[in-house]
Formats: sequence, structure tokens, C-alpha cells
Amino acid sequence: MTHTKDLVKLTSLKKSAKPYEQTDRKSSIRQIMNTLVPLFVLWLAAYFSLQVSFWLTLPLAIVAGGFVIRTFIIFHDCCHGSFFKSRKANDILGTFTGVLTLVPYRQWKRSHSIHHAGSGNLDKRGIGDIWIMTVDEYAGASAWKRFCYRVYRNPLVLFAVGPIAVFVVQYRFNVRSAKRQERINTYLTNIYIVALYSVIIWAIGWQAFLLVQLPIVFVSGCLGIWLFYVQHQFEDTYFEHEEEWSYVNAAVEGSSYYKLPVLLQWITGNIGFHHVHHLSPKIPNYRLEQAHDDITPLQKATTITLRTSLSALRFRLWDEEEKRFIGFREHRSRVRREQTVSSRPVSAAPRTAEVSNLGK
Repeated sequence: MTHTKDLVKLTSLKKSAKPYEQTDRKSSIRQIMNTLVPLFVLWLAAYFSLQVSFWLTLPLAIVAGGFVIRTFIIFHDCCHGSFFKSRKANDILGTFTGVLTLVPYRQWKRSHSIHHAGSGNLDKRGIGDIWIMTVDEYAGASAWKRFCYRVYRNPLVLFAVGPIAVFVVQYRFNVRSAKRQERINTYLTNIYIVALYSVIIWAIGWQAFLLVQLPIVFVSGCLGIWLFYVQHQFEDTYFEHEEEWSYVNAAVEGSSYYKLPVLLQWITGNIGFHHVHHLSPKIPNYRLEQAHDDITPLQKATTITLRTSLSALRFRLWDEEEKRFIGFREHRSRVRREQTVSSRPVSAAPRTAEVSNLGK
């Protein structure tokens, strides 16, 4: 349980991030221009390059996918109401960028808010996050559920099938609990996407459209899922049950600082400063780095790099006792050791004393 002194420090840390929550309209507009204009130019360049070779189109589409990620960060800030001061401006831009990224604004805003409110809380999993089972849950699950979980956590499924399954299929439908405004926004987003794609297909043909758009959707979707996955799935991340869970601890200890090269940091909209974002979601993406640099305790967050982040691929189950992620291989080894120990025959107790007593 968190002590009183710790609670004071944690509350103070959250307050120290407050000054960075101010939006700057010029910075926001500048980001719109240096994101959406290059995305449009790259899309056109990828289309015209088809006349030369698809192998020239592909790298252009990959770079365009990066700018879709940057567009998604703008969308993400709008969902938090941190990109503009005006709620209406955030709603309009959020819906527009949602069309470009294939994500319904209202639907994602709700699920992502739930993710922030319960990140690292073992009793509030299941909405807006990646499926995580604890060691005990996995051990007690049926064979079918364990199989489904293993398939789900397979990197090929998460990062190859996932982008299409999530961005193309899942986001087209509302959940049962969705309210009227959210449902309408999802329907409108779908209509806008169909209208936009129909105009483009009418102008350039469906073959050219697919050759350009499919790689962009796949690359941006894959990178988006990876960024979300890796910034919460590191070995000693934070998970607690409701009675011991702390919002600030979950933010600083359960979200990593993904230290990326300058160009990748820019293209991903500073989302690598994920611990800062979870501490204070109202901070615009262009102020996250400054908050990290100015607030000393935030610099102690778990830091991962491109190389070290790859280890996250082997993390599958959360061990509540050791407070760390383990892989399926380590879990199997544990089970074998336990089975070996339990199957050993209990050695007979020495009978020397008994025989000696009988002889008296």
C-alpha cells in the first residue's frame, strides 16, 4: 500500500506537470501543416511513381505511413481535448483526422479514456488495451482459452493481422454500450471514408488505389499497434489490483520513455514520452519533451530504445508475485519444475532409532 509521504510526492508530481497543459494555437496549426501537407504530397508521389515501378511506390508509401502515424497523434490529442482550447475545434479536427486514419473519433475517445483511467489496474482490463493474462489466470484457463491467448499474443497476429483486423474491420462497428452520439459519429466516419475512397478510385482506378493505400494502412497500423504495445509491455511495468492501484504510479512506472532517434521521435509526435502523457493527458504532444526535461522525477521512468524494445516481443504473462512479465517458455519451464518436484517419491524416514528401541 502506498504510504502518506509517497502520496504527497505523487500528488506534487502531477501538479508539477500542470503548467505544460497550455495549448499553443500557432504550434498546433504548424503541426497540421507539416503533417497533412506532406501526407498529401507523398500520397500523390506514390501514385505517380506507379508509372515507373511499384518498388519505387512502396518506400514512398512506407514514409506516408509514418505521416499517418503523425496524423494519428493529432487525432489522439484532439480526443484528449489538448490540441486546441476549443472543444468544437478538437471535435471537428478529430473527426477529420479520424477519417484519414480510419478511426472513429467518438468511439476511440471513449475507449481511450477508459484505458487512461485504468491503465495498470488488474481489475479494469479489457477496454482500450491489449489482452493481458496473469500467470494464475493462464494456469486456470481452459485449453481453448489458452490457445486463443497464445494465438492473439503471437507477433504475426498482433502486428501483421492486427492492423487490418483493427483499423479496417473492428473500428467500423459500434459496441453495444455506445451511446447515440458515438454511434452517429461512427456511421458518419464510415460514410466519409467510403465517399473519399470512392472519389479517389473514380479518379485513378481501384488497382492504383489499392497499390498505394494498402501499404500505407498496413504500415501505419503496424507501427501504431507497436507503439501502443511496447510502451506498456516492458519487463517490470506496473500492475496492481484496485485497492493498491495508483494513477500516478501507473503513469510513471507503467508507461515507458521510448527514446527514439530524432527523426522517429518527430514522426511519432513525441509519443515516446508516454509516461509524461499518462501523467497528464492534457499536455499537447509538442510539449511532452519539455515536461520530461524540466521535471526531474519523470527522467527516472523506465527508458527503452529501439534495440531494447524488441525484448517486449517475448513478454506474454504478468507474474503478480514477482511483479514482472514472463514469456510462455519461462512459464513452461516453471510448470515442468513443479511437476518434477511433485512427482518425486518421498524418501522413507530413518528407522534406526525405532529398531534400537525394539531391541531394548
